[in-house]
Amino acid sequence: MDAVALPGSTPALAPADPGAGSSSSPVAGTATATRPREGARRAVGEFTELSAMVQAAGLMRRRYAYYWTRFVVLTLLLVGLGVAAFAIGHSWWQMAVAAGLAFVLGQVMFLGHDAAHRQIFKSGRWNDWASLVIANLYAGMSYGWWQHKHSRHHAKPNQIAADPDVKSGVLLFHHDDVVEPPRGAVAWFRARQGWLFFPLLLLEGLNLHISGVKTIFGKGEVKRRPVEIAFVTLRLGAYLGLVFGFLPLGMAFAFLGVQMGLFGLYMGAVFAPNHKGMPIVPRDARVDFLRRQVLMSRNVRGGRFTDLMMGGLNYQVEHHLFPSMARPHLRRVQPIVREFCAKHGVSYTETTVLQSYAIVIKHLNKVGLGARDPFQCPLTLELRSAR
Repeated sequence: MDAVALPGSTPALAPADPGAGSSSSPVAGTATATRPREGARRAVGEFTELSAMVQAAGLMRRRYAYYWTRFVVLTLLLVGLGVAAFAIGHSWWQMAVAAGLAFVLGQVMFLGHDAAHRQIFKSGRWNDWASLVIANLYAGMSYGWWQHKHSRHHAKPNQIAADPDVKSGVLLFHHDDVVEPPRGAVAWFRARQGWLFFPLLLLEGLNLHISGVKTIFGKGEVKRRPVEIAFVTLRLGAYLGLVFGFLPLGMAFAFLGVQMGLFGLYMGAVFAPNHKGMPIVPRDARVDFLRRQVLMSRNVRGGRFTDLMMGGLNYQVEHHLFPSMARPHLRRVQPIVREFCAKHGVSYTETTVLQSYAIVIKHLNKVGLGARDPFQCPLTLELRSAR
């Protein structure tokens, strides 16, 4: 959705310049300037009320046993996959090991995500080191690169020029980045980018690794750069050495292709439903914290199996409201948040995983079609996308 109105956010949504609509009358000007402040105070009070309810329910406490158990189980699964690979030998059944490794590494990254959000330990230092070990040493990805990118996303989800996850690149997420209508092959691709989104995710695993390596070896500021370089170099070097040292060349490349492709597809398929197709926030819009996090996020319905497969990120609304909440508590806090949003007239979005994928595909295709003429009448775009 491009720069759409935000349902339920009118009292807290203010223009970049609060005085832009002021009147020449001192009384009228004072009233106009006061309304945004009153709305902001009311919005702060709402989130304070919700936070107090969550604290009183004991849902911000740590879950050390849960996280240590997950860490031990994932470590044993990685060891088990290594043993299986050596036992299978030079057989194409190694592709099954590669697929299993893609899934386990996805679960490893969910654990690293939790540590990066300070969900595991009270100490920030302990969480940082947990993230470094899990992301860099276990998965071969840069914690520093991901943390910087993901923090900006959480601060202003789906806001143009603020959220890196809606910055257009291969895919176009909104029309603000369109300089001129695309032509030729680019126009063909844009018109079908929704359908091509999931096939492209097969390259996302490689992209994540490359982005991290470029960051830690680049010139930008990276906290604990020597540690990140050491961990990533050791992990990637040992992994590639084992794969190419043990398997025939063609089988080794196939193993890497299956593992990296499925890993990227898995990560993308979990993160895509969270915000894609939700309202895009104009770059100069002001939205209070509660509505910013709820209105731009989408939950995915499901049971314990969905919780496992999506690493708790199916509770995206609750995660964005309380990013340091331990993963097991997200299921328990959901009814509280949903009821609170209904009480205060804040739209709460929840759908099935398949419905969310359909929404993502339709949204991307709609934006891609609109890129042919970004100034085209929105009604025309709606009619075209409905065909």
